[in-house]
Amino acid sequence: MQGLRLEDIEQAYSILRGVIHHTPLDLSQTFSSMTGSEVYLKLENLQKTGSFKIRGAYNKIQTLSDAEKEKGVIAASAGNHAQGVAYAARAAGIKATIVMPEVAPLAKIMATRGYGAEVVLSGSVYDEAFRKVEEIQAQTGQTVVHAFNDRAVIAGQGTIGLEILEDLTDVSAIVAPAGGGGLLAGISMAVKEMAPHVKIYGVQAKGAPAIYMSKRAHELKTTPDAVTMADGIAVKEPGNLTFAIIDKYVDDMVVVDDEATAGTILMLLERAKMLAEGAGAVSLAAILHNKIPAKGKIVSVISGGNIDVNFISRIIERGLVKAGRRVRISTLVVDRPGALQRVLSIIARLQANVIHVYHDRVERAVPLGQAVIEIGLETRDALHTEEILSGLRREGYVVEVL
Repeated sequence: MQGLRLEDIEQAYSILRGVIHHTPLDLSQTFSSMTGSEVYLKLENLQKTGSFKIRGAYNKIQTLSDAEKEKGVIAASAGNHAQGVAYAARAAGIKATIVMPEVAPLAKIMATRGYGAEVVLSGSVYDEAFRKVEEIQAQTGQTVVHAFNDRAVIAGQGTIGLEILEDLTDVSAIVAPAGGGGLLAGISMAVKEMAPHVKIYGVQAKGAPAIYMSKRAHELKTTPDAVTMADGIAVKEPGNLTFAIIDKYVDDMVVVDDEATAGTILMLLERAKMLAEGAGAVSLAAILHNKIPAKGKIVSVISGGNIDVNFISRIIERGLVKAGRRVRISTLVVDRPGALQRVLSIIARLQANVIHVYHDRVERAVPLGQAVIEIGLETRDALHTEEILSGLRREGYVVEVL
């Protein structure tokens, strides 16, 4: 098979022009001040279908013959590629079947069906879903639109690199997430062929580091499992096409843990008013946690924003607790009228907001004549929490943080 060329990416750019959004490249003053570099966010979370995946999927489907289009297409995806393929197939007027892992976020499943695709749930990770694709394809003859290991798909993703160079001619470094490697491969080839001085860094989840391992060994490696909250990059085996490009063009690979990713999602929400999924936040997480050695003008590719609302809620709650802005405390009081009110008046004086109160005087571990009080509080920060605890202890309460 002929290798990918810069001309393929430029041709994809022509095909996609007017179909997809040329997404913003936003200079973040907040993240720049935190890192000492000029940090730009390439906002593919604002792309059609909510991620960059439509670029590769649309480009691939446009290259199909009439006979291939008649049989339709099939793909495996954790969600974003699914939506890109479904959107592109609907635009081309052809049938699309998408196999998604059984644990795929409900929002991504519903969105894929909303674009008109037939959704089949199979396996727990992308790799297992792809095996189901091969099984179905053998029966139907549909064309497989691979999520990453395909020249036309990689070329489509590489158009992001062309946009970055167009919008920021003096960019120093680009940081992009990697699962199977299509996005990173496409960007790295496009940028290095046109501006070889620009540094390219790939970021993987610590629980799914196949490309990170492969880059260090300079040979294709797989992982026994892919366990990460960043479902969009939970891939056990990268592509041979993508890895060959990454090994040649990418300067270095790094990994970030899920705690760093979750914290970055929360920071994007609160400070940048931007919604990013796990895979979309790992590149910025790497920059904020000093994993990227480059300085100057650094672009973080925010690759997608398709995240389940319930999961966002858990991230927010966890982040607030970790930052000391949510706390649950317990103390014993004398079991008589006014005792609870006295505790709450102290908390009110210290300007904390009460979220919930639990009062129990019959629990077995509570001494007779006393009651246990558990109070959930919303505070400004960890220092404010300490002020509240100290204030209660000065009033004679023995306070435990739950």
